[in-house]
Amino acid sequence: MARGKVQMKKIENPVHRQVTFCKRRAGLLKKAKELSVLCDADIGVLIYSSHGKLFELATNGSMQGLIERYMKTKPARVPQAEPVMETQTLDAKKECNLLKQEIEILQKGLKYMFGGGAGTMSLDELQVLEKHLELWIYHVRSAKMDILLQEIQLLRNSEGILTAANKYLQDKIEENSGVTNLMPVATDSPYPLTIPNDDIISLLGSNFGF
Repeated sequence: MARGKVQMKKIENPVHRQVTFCKRRAGLLKKAKELSVLCDADIGVLIYSSHGKLFELATNGSMQGLIERYMKTKPARVPQAEPVMETQTLDAKKECNLLKQEIEILQKGLKYMFGGGAGTMSLDELQVLEKHLELWIYHVRSAKMDILLQEIQLLRNSEGILTAANKYLQDKIEENSGVTNLMPVATDSPYPLTIPNDDIISLLGSNFGF
C-alpha cells in the first residue's frame, strides 16, 4: 500500500507532533553522519525543539570549533554594518533638521499670534501651525476631561461617605427612640401620688380578710 503524501503544516496533536519530531530528528542526524562519512565533510547541525531543548551534532571536532571556522570564513559579512550605520546617521540628521524647521515655524507662529499679527507667514507655515494648534487643543481637552472625571469620582466618594454617616445617625436615633419608649412616663404634677390610710386598710381587708 502506497504511503499518503504528508501535508506540510503544523501537527496540531501534541503527541503526534512529538513522535514525528523524534523520528525526523533521528533521521536528519543519521543522514548528516552518512554525508560526513561518505564525502569527508565537516557537518554541524543545531536543532531546537518546541520546548526549547537543544540537540546538536558536530561530525568532526566540536560545534564551537565549527562556529569559529564559520566566522573566520565570513569576514565580508562584517563590513556590511557600516552602510547601515551611515544610513541611520543620515536619517538622524534629517530628522534633526526637520525638527529644527518645525520649532522655528512654531516660534514664528507664537510671535505672529501674540504679537498682533506682526510679520508674515507662508501658507505652508500656517498649515503646520494649524496642525500643531489642533494637536494642542486635543491634549488640553483630554487633560481637562481627566481632571473632571477625577473630581466626579471624588464627589461620588464623598457622597458615599455622607450616605453611610447619615444611615449611622438614623440608626442611632431609632435605637435611642426605642429605649425612651421603654422608660416610665414622668407626670407633670409637682405632688407625689398618695393614697389615704383608710383606703389602704379597706383594700388590705378586702384582699386578706381583715
